[in-house]
Amino acid sequence: MRSTCLVAALAGLAYAAPKPAPQFINFDELDTADYPTVQGPAVEAVSEPVTYSEPAAKAEVAAEVTQELSSSPAKRSLVARGVNDPCSPQPDGFGPKPEVDTDTAFLAFSTFSATAKGAATPQGYQLSFQDKQGSVQLNTYLGLYTFKTYDTIKCQQLCDAANLCSGFNIYFERDPTLAPAAECPKPDGFTNIKCTLWGSAVTPESAKNKGQYRRDFHVVIAGSNGYTKNNPPNNEIGFTGPTEMGGAINAPNSYIGQKYFPGVYDAGKCAAACTANTAYNKRHPRADGTYDACNFYNVYLLSKNNVPEGTYCSLYTKPWEKKYSTNYGQYRGSDYYSVSSSYAFSLTVQDAGHI
Repeated sequence: MRSTCLVAALAGLAYAAPKPAPQFINFDELDTADYPTVQGPAVEAVSEPVTYSEPAAKAEVAAEVTQELSSSPAKRSLVARGVNDPCSPQPDGFGPKPEVDTDTAFLAFSTFSATAKGAATPQGYQLSFQDKQGSVQLNTYLGLYTFKTYDTIKCQQLCDAANLCSGFNIYFERDPTLAPAAECPKPDGFTNIKCTLWGSAVTPESAKNKGQYRRDFHVVIAGSNGYTKNNPPNNEIGFTGPTEMGGAINAPNSYIGQKYFPGVYDAGKCAAACTANTAYNKRHPRADGTYDACNFYNVYLLSKNNVPEGTYCSLYTKPWEKKYSTNYGQYRGSDYYSVSSSYAFSLTVQDAGHI
């Protein structure tokens, strides 16, 4: 994982004065970020358990911050996925299917629409979209499960059990009974009922995966519902919060920089970045023994055109009240970058910033 560090990979944060307001979104840094290449389940997958680890993410952030402040950015490695053997039987396929086995008939099958519209909204969640012919595709993918029935409660329970799961998508997908290959380019189809988990809110705009071709077989999606959890970030040891903000903080002073993490919305990464910055600055104080201590951070979910992108952290040497959270978003050309799920954390025992 390589995020973008806007906290002075310049000449060293320890010797830089706090940056002035305004703390607008830094689009240059967004452009250079390494975005996750996996934005949903593999096309042939029926199960991809959640593997995201908060402690591991925090440790990686702490190491990364130190490297960035030392002008030695870390690189993110990617793990390759396996593929099915040609013409091998595909698992599951427990969902209903139309009498005519075509993509058009699948999309028009009224059972899918009726099921999606009649599904229960779990307690603690809100319905984000309903009965779409597309599944969620985002940077914040966590995992996939395949069901025998269209069960929103079961999908919700899996989301609640997964670290940092903030939303889920359940849908019907037309899949091939065999892994398409030269010897079987267009096998018969069946229906999988899939539940995907996401480390951010899911939005109507994020349901953009309309399917794809596997050889001559057309994978399509129907009856797709999305649900978003109504919950704040987790508590962080050593910090007081989370305190809900309006937009992003735009303070008149004490701003020392920001950090952006494409992918899962993980406020804990901001805590790790804040702590690591202070530790580095304390080891490299100014000549008078002072250093910039991170005593407060604002974390929010950054979205582009209402599609969640990643976690944005702004760091400060002192706490700020909600009345300063006035940045709700910015335009960049015709694209709108919006702020949501904005929370603040204050260091419980404030650091005076002096050796």
